[in-house]
This record gives sequence, C-alpha cells and structure tokens, in this order.
Amino acid sequence: MSVSQRPPDASMTRPYRPPLAQVLQTLGSHVLSAAHLPGDGSLTVGEPVVHDPDDPLEERPGCVLLAVGSGADARDLVRQAAALSYHAVVVKDRGTDLGPAVEAAGQARIALLIAPQQIPWRQLDALLTAAISGPGAVTTAYASAGAGDLFAFANAVAATIGGATCIEDPQGNVLAYSNVPGQEIDEIRRTGILGRRTPQRPTNRTEYSRVFRADGPVRFDSLGPGHTPRLATAVRAGAQLLGFIWVLDGTPPVVPGAMRLLDEAGRVAALHLLRARDPADQERRHRSETLRALLDGTTSASAAGARLGLPPGSRVAVAAFAPADPAPEPDTVMAGVLDLVGLCCETWHPQAVCTTGWGRVYALLPVPPGTPPSRLARAAGDAVTAVRKSARLSLYAGVGPVVAGLGEAAASRRLAERVVRVLADAGGEPVALVSDERVRARVALLDLVERGDAVEQVLEPVRRMLDHDRAHSTTHGVTLLAYLDAFGEAAKAAAELSVHENTLRYRVRRLQELFDVDLADPAERLVIWLQLRLLHLRGEL
Repeated sequence: MSVSQRPPDASMTRPYRPPLAQVLQTLGSHVLSAAHLPGDGSLTVGEPVVHDPDDPLEERPGCVLLAVGSGADARDLVRQAAALSYHAVVVKDRGTDLGPAVEAAGQARIALLIAPQQIPWRQLDALLTAAISGPGAVTTAYASAGAGDLFAFANAVAATIGGATCIEDPQGNVLAYSNVPGQEIDEIRRTGILGRRTPQRPTNRTEYSRVFRADGPVRFDSLGPGHTPRLATAVRAGAQLLGFIWVLDGTPPVVPGAMRLLDEAGRVAALHLLRARDPADQERRHRSETLRALLDGTTSASAAGARLGLPPGSRVAVAAFAPADPAPEPDTVMAGVLDLVGLCCETWHPQAVCTTGWGRVYALLPVPPGTPPSRLARAAGDAVTAVRKSARLSLYAGVGPVVAGLGEAAASRRLAERVVRVLADAGGEPVALVSDERVRARVALLDLVERGDAVEQVLEPVRRMLDHDRAHSTTHGVTLLAYLDAFGEAAKAAAELSVHENTLRYRVRRLQELFDVDLADPAERLVIWLQLRLLHLRGEL
C-alpha cells in the first residue's frame, strides 16, 4: 500500500483535545509562548477560533481564541472569553504592556498565549489547527506523516506530487529525503544525499535567493546534463525561515497541479520542522531573540518576562562584550562566541540569557538580592577568559548597573556599552572588566557626547587651533589634550606622545601664542580640556 493510500486513523472519528502543554511543546516557543497558564497547564484545548473585533464573541467551550486586532482592550476580551468557556486566548506581542491582560487571565483562570508580531494570523491558525487536530486528523494528502517525522513527510510529498523530494534547513543541510520506488534522482541530488548537504554550484545563491523571496513555490528548468528540472518552496513560521522543500520534475514527471500541492506542503511542513528541531536549541534561540527585542524596545517587559520565565520585576543587569581588535564582520565574530559566553552566564544563573547584535554579545543576568557588584564583574570576567582560551579572541566587557525590572534592562545595556567604549578608548588590557561605577566620570563624558551640548559652541581659541591643524596637518589639539590629561606634567605628556619633554614644552608655549590659549585661567583650562576630550570621543580629534 502506497504512502498516500493508508486508511484514515481511527482518531479522525472522535473528538481529540490535547493538553495545552503538549500543543505548546509541539509548536515551540517561536510560535507560541505562555504568559499565563492556569493550574499545572494540563487543561485541554479545542480548535482555534479567529475573532474579528467588530463581531460579537460566540460561546465555544474549550476552544482557543485568536484575538485579532486586540490592543488595549485585550484585558476585557480575556474576561469575555473566560466567561464564554474558552480555555485560551492568543494575542500578538506588539510591544505594549500585557500586564493587565496577564492579571485578567489569572483572575479568570484562562490561558493567555503570546505570538510574535511577525507571524500572520492565517499561518498561526493553520499551525494551531494541525497541532490540536491530533494524529491522523489533518485532512491533507500529507496526513500520514507523524509530526516531526521528516522522512515520512518527504515520502508523503513525493507520493502526492510525483517527484523525488528533499527537505533542507536554511543553510542547505539535507534533513530528509524521499525513497519512493520508481522516482529517479539526478547527480546533484545524489551528491547532496551522500554528503548531507547541497553541493556547491555557481547558481546556488541565485536559486536559493529566488525561493526565499518568492511568495510561493518556484519552478527551475534544467541547466544541462545532470540537472533535472525541479520545484522548490520555502518553509516559514512567520518571518522565520525554517527550511526548503525541493521536488524533482523528472522521470516520472510531477502531477498536474504540482505547484498548488507543493504550496500546501510548505504550509504543513512548518509544523514538522518545528517539531523536529532540537528543543533545547530552539528554546535557546527563542530566548535570545526575545532578549534582543527587549533591548531594542520592540517587546514589552511583560511579554519578555513570559517568554524568558522571569517576573517583569526581576532584578537584572546587562553585560556587554565586544571584540578588542577591529573585525571586518563583528556580528559574525560575536555570533561565534555566543555559546561560550552563554555557558558562562548560565553558570552564574540558570535563567541568564544571551544574544548578539550591533557587533556585540549581550547577557541578561538575573541578580539575587544582596549580590555584590564584584560577583557580577567576576561572572563576566570568567566569560572573557573562556573566550580568550577557547576562541583565542580578546574581549572588552562592561557590566551595567542592576535595575529593578526587565523594563529597565535597556538602560542597563546602554551603560554597559558605554563602559566598553571607555575601555576601548583607554586602550588598556583587552580583558579589562569594570562596572559603570568604576568609570562613572568617563561614562558621564559619553553622556555629554550623545547630547552634544558641550561641543555645540567650541571656544574661539579651540576652533582656530583645530582649523589650523586640519589646514596644515599639525597636531596642536592632540598635544594640548595630552598635556591637560597629564595635569600639566610635561614629562608624562611627552611620554604619551613619544616626544622629548623639551619638545612638548615648546609646543605648548607655541600654541598658547598662536591661538591665544590662556592656560592660566582655570575656567578656560577646564572648558578647553572638556571640549577637546569630547571631540576626541566623537572621533573628531
């Protein structure tokens, strides 16, 4: 009996309502995460119901309400759904505070689930329907494959469409392939199966980019001997690319309507790929993306807390790690050390989470009450040491202040970044690690740089000196800054500039004469130093 001719499972004839915890595990936190689960999460759920905010809410006992268009009124909708016997409500994470809705769900004893903003409601409805329907209940041609069994799914697609099928991850690694008798494969497919990765060819980038950008399946004609025409479609969960499906159109040819059938296969495949992924890796990736969204302000503290398993009022600090040496692709470099930093931070606290972005690695560190700042510094220092030993990469690391909730994590991140900038500017030991309290004066200078107030009106002597330096390639500004940094100690400033002490003294006297700089006036001396220092931090000196 062929794959597509198996008799329907008996479970199709009786209601099937799985536990909500099972549904969440099947879909993974990239699709749905729980902001509130009543009791132990063992309540069962029925089919999803899409709710238009302009329509009255109907009673659907045990079902999952998809709250399309809900915003500030999510709290009231949660209460209405509970009163009408729904077991769960799904809302989108749009960066608004979900605290009132979470509180309402707790009072009404109904589950509140959060979906990423990028995932379309239509796709979420399809994924939930597939996850809730149960074994054998999916009414498509691909129902014979159990959730997560990619080889069975590849066979089901091959039997339905009529061509040898291959399923790949986003990097082109072969996850599964069909073995339906009588379907031929070409040399490219054979090489990919044996090497478990699509072979390198000049047209790879163009072909994969075309499939990635398309709204549906794409057809490729033969490029010559050894290359069979093929169909391909991308598999997505919202904005996240999960993989690709490739179907050969050779001997025998694919069935009429193959493009429509492959489009359907792409939608169904999302559930299989989500289920087949390593749960630990999937959860770690989801937590990383949640932290990045929290730090750049695209998700709320309440939604982030639900996904990270941390109360929104948790005491946390953010540590920032940056490469000490310039790298052509800093994001790629830091992505390579993310796991090392993450392991060290999880040793500090099991709920610590790390992410990459903006050429850095960031760690969110939960801080138990009474923890001294020195312990946070040691935890980050251990990560720096581990990266240096294992990856032979030197890092600057800065730890921001402990804040009183997830909503203030972005502020802790900003201060941690400033610490890193201070360390890099000082040019000291790459592994140096301090908190913002240790460099508060220099962090305050960076605040002035960001505001720009102190350098909007540069003193006339400073302006003329810098104009002269630009016109004549002189270094009066750098010389004066080094002299003021050294508090007027000529020997120290001369060593910093690698010139003779007498040369330094002559240059300082000369610039005072040329530009009417009055270093005897303490107020002018202070302002000149401040403006030169800020211009240096801005890269203009």
